[in-house]
Order: sequence, then C-alpha cells, then structure tokens
Amino acid sequence: MAHAVSYFSRWNPSTIPLPGHIGTSPDRVRGMMLGLAVGDALGNLIEAMNPPQRRAKYGEITDYLPNPHAGGHCVGTPSDDTQLAFWTLESLIRHRSLDPHDLAATFCSSHIYGIGYAMSAFVHAYRDQGRPWYEAGQPSAGNGALMRIAPVLLPHLPEPSQKLWEDVIVATALTHNDEAAVASSVGFIGLLCACLAWSSKQAPPPEWWLDTFLRYARPVESGEPYEPRTRQIEFRGSVSDFIERFVRPAVRDRTPVLEACERWYSAAYLLETVPAALLILATHGHDPEAAIVRAVNDTRDNDTVAAIVGAAVGALHGETAVPERWRDNLLGRTRAHDDGHVFELLDEALRVFPPIP
Repeated sequence: MAHAVSYFSRWNPSTIPLPGHIGTSPDRVRGMMLGLAVGDALGNLIEAMNPPQRRAKYGEITDYLPNPHAGGHCVGTPSDDTQLAFWTLESLIRHRSLDPHDLAATFCSSHIYGIGYAMSAFVHAYRDQGRPWYEAGQPSAGNGALMRIAPVLLPHLPEPSQKLWEDVIVATALTHNDEAAVASSVGFIGLLCACLAWSSKQAPPPEWWLDTFLRYARPVESGEPYEPRTRQIEFRGSVSDFIERFVRPAVRDRTPVLEACERWYSAAYLLETVPAALLILATHGHDPEAAIVRAVNDTRDNDTVAAIVGAAVGALHGETAVPERWRDNLLGRTRAHDDGHVFELLDEALRVFPPIP
C-alpha cells in the first residue's frame, strides 16, 4: 500500500497501542458480524426519525417491522451498513488481507441502499471521475466508515500488529478522509478487540467502554476541532474530548439514553453517533437485546447506531446472545436477491481467518 504513506504521515499507526492477544471463539466473531446486521435491519425502515415521533407512530420497537422489500413480511433486510460491512468481508476473503483498490471497486460495483453523502461523493470520484482510491476519499466526519469497519479486524485476530492500524486507517480514509472518522474507527476496533478477548463472566463496568475506546482513539487525534450541530450545547474539540465532557458525566449520572441523545442529537455526524453508541453500551452493554432495542428506539440514525452497538455486544457476548428471533428472521442479503449471503460469508470468513482461543 505504497500510496497510503500520506495517510500514515497524517495518522501514525505506531503511536496507537497494540491490543493484547485476542483469544476468542467463532461464536464471538459471528456475534460481532450478525449483531451488526441485526441492528441495521431492525432500524433501517424507520431511520432518520426523531425518537418521540417514531415512538408515537410505532410504539416501542422490539422486532422487525412489516418490510416492503420482502412482501410485507416481518423480516430483516439490509441498508448500506450491512452491505458495506459484508462487501468489505467479501474483499478480505478474496485477497486474504485488505486490498484498498479491490475494496474501492467493490463499493462501486452494486447499488447501495440509503447511500450517504460522503459515500456517494466517493463513488463519483472513484468510478465516474477515475480518481485513484487514495485520492477519492472525502473530508467527512460522517459515520459511513465507522459502520462498516468491524470486519477489517478479522485478518489480524491471530496476532495483532501495527498492520492492523494501517489497515483501519486506509479502510476508513478510503471514503472518509477525516481525523474524526479515523479516530472513531481506530477507537471502535480497539473496543471490539477488547470485547472479543473479554474473559470474565461479569460484564465490563460502565466506564470500561469509554476508557477502552479512548485508549485507542486518543493517539490518532491531533487537536483538530469539531463542533456539534445542535445549539443545545457549546463545544469545540475532538471526539475524545466530547466523550470526556459529556458522555462520562452522563454515564456516572445514569442519564437515560433518550434524554442524552435528545440533547446531543444522534444522527450521522460522529460527534453524535459515537457518544450515542458509547452511552448505550455503558448503560446496557451487559444485555445485548436491551442495548440494541435502545439504539433502535432512542436515536435518530438508529440503524447505524444499532449496527455499531450490535457489533460490540455481539463480540462481547457471542452469536447465541443475539435473540434467536432476530437471527432467524434476518434474510442475510447484501444485494437484492442474494438471500443467505451474509451467513455464507461468515462461514467462509471463519475458514479463512480462524480465531485462536
């Protein structure tokens, strides 16, 4: 990845701590990826609604809604969160490692459901303008890279090294060439590593989720300032600064997720998505079903927040902790007519990238 040198000069992988040995199981890996797909599917039919309006129309959502993309049946279908995450997995399986050219081409090869602004601009730059992958990334602090970053970890499960962070940086900046985007992806991958390796029978304490994310995200940040989109709070700083100033007190005060997310806003901007996901995990991470339900009901960009939360609780608790009704009624699509492909990709990924206990 010679052309990634400019990324690494901006975000130095050697400054990021390495995770320890990730002794994990296929159940945890499957839980991570299926938790992502389930969270996305539960939320994507009713995303971008303010939570009070959603509740007034649908009540408390705990299962798939009647799906117009599946004959009105109550089943789970994907949005761009699932598509891009599992297309990343497809590319990783093909090359046995991250190949940014192939990943870029894969993202541009099929219709993307609910494509975001930054991703649309990336597709235009790469496919329509013919720009190389290392020049097509957009200066966006949206959550479109964070939502799909989880599978980048899989080739590194046996022995995490600096190459893990190089891959995370490249896979993020490929589409979202922005400091908050890279820091958020690095922090989340570090958190997933810790979830996969968690060995205690007791769930992590609430502030563990914040501390673990910050341990990895902080070294990426150079001080580039970001500001919230809501006028309810005044802030200027990094994603990590926001977490310390607003999320940690909310965790300690046991602020309800809906109340905090209504104050911060909880849409696709990383200063909204990351705080929402971390508060949900700190509050409900011991209970995968409750965590995903709160993400679906209490946030605005609920499919993406639920996908992020689902990946984390799935990695911590395993596939069998993701409610069976959700897994059984997930169609497993990444494209219009490839039912079951998600499950096939997971089976193949575990053969190609077997975890080591």
